[in-house]
Amino acid sequence: MSDTIQVNESRAKRNVMVLVLAQAILGAQMPMIFTIGGLAGQSLASNACFATLPISLIVLGSMLTATPMSAIMQKYGRRVGFYVGATGGTLGGIIGAYGLYLASFPVFLLGSLLTGIYMSAHGFYRFAAADTASDAFRPKAISYVMAGGLASAIIGPQLVKVTADAMVVPFLGTYLTVIAINVLGSFLFLLLDIPRPPVPAHDAPRGRTRRQLLATPRVAVAMIVAMVSYALMNLVMTSTPLAVVGCGYAKSNAADVVTSHVLAMFVPSFFTGHLIARFGVEKIMALGLAILAAAGLVALSGVDLEHFFVALVLLGIGWNFGFIGATAMLAGAHRPEERGRVQGLNDLIVFGGVTLASLASGGLMNCSGGSAQQGWTAVNLAMVPFLTLAGAALIWLVLRPKDEFSS
Repeated sequence: MSDTIQVNESRAKRNVMVLVLAQAILGAQMPMIFTIGGLAGQSLASNACFATLPISLIVLGSMLTATPMSAIMQKYGRRVGFYVGATGGTLGGIIGAYGLYLASFPVFLLGSLLTGIYMSAHGFYRFAAADTASDAFRPKAISYVMAGGLASAIIGPQLVKVTADAMVVPFLGTYLTVIAINVLGSFLFLLLDIPRPPVPAHDAPRGRTRRQLLATPRVAVAMIVAMVSYALMNLVMTSTPLAVVGCGYAKSNAADVVTSHVLAMFVPSFFTGHLIARFGVEKIMALGLAILAAAGLVALSGVDLEHFFVALVLLGIGWNFGFIGATAMLAGAHRPEERGRVQGLNDLIVFGGVTLASLASGGLMNCSGGSAQQGWTAVNLAMVPFLTLAGAALIWLVLRPKDEFSS
């Protein structure tokens, strides 16, 4: 990284603080939308199997814009990319609110797709934290920015409680709040101090192609574990509000379960970086996958409210270790000139997997058996093959000789 952007600890710490605030304020819209998206979709869709389609389109929008967003940031800088993301979030909120007002599922879906632009930009906060950080500070910088999600975990679902039924049209108040969050939160990026990457000279190293990067074991395994961790988290979390309400509990209970889950996603970030530095990234990634498996086992053991809380807390912790570990591994497995290429490719693969998981979530939940409990069982059983894939890939990597960029 020092080959393109000069390392400066004071500047790095300032940037981390700005990104932590952005994660907390702008990031609050994600738990808000993920809490009500399926419920709003269920109220608008003609077929219950399509209830989670709004969330799926958010993730699809994020996947489709990951590579262009990375290219924008590589050419024009992080600040411009983050402004583009906030603009997408604003437009998504406006169109989503209009769709709710019209009771039009297609219009609501269009708003969801545009919201994916924000989600894509949001995914680059963690990489931006590493841009001006030293090698020693980089895992901690990534971890601290992810920890900013702790505040968003509290703010978002609480705003849902206040706004979901605040207007005659259900959930309209929530989407109007999302618009305000994007507009006001974008002013934070004025304080961001990450220099634009210099234009490479004609004879400068171009780095490996996307195909060569994918053939690099350390890069490939990092992407697989990131994709599986994020996809499984999304698979289960997307169905959770539907499962909680379907099993006879209130929407406020669903919001509380999501709050506990998002808290569990980000609280460990205060020490995940330290654990990676002490025990090694591979062990923390393996621990994350094991905890994800434990979440599935708890979810399969019953549908009492306590089961939902414990399963979703474990799901959040497992995602944190798996995803931050994979991000740290990826950050150390590519050269500076490959940054934009590898980060865009990573998010394309990660959110491609998340899109498929999100699409599958509604079908598994609402169309697998005749009850919410049977659907919830199907959702959690679907975790097994993906955890097997990620675990096998990580074991294969550990057994290989180590080399910074080729292993």
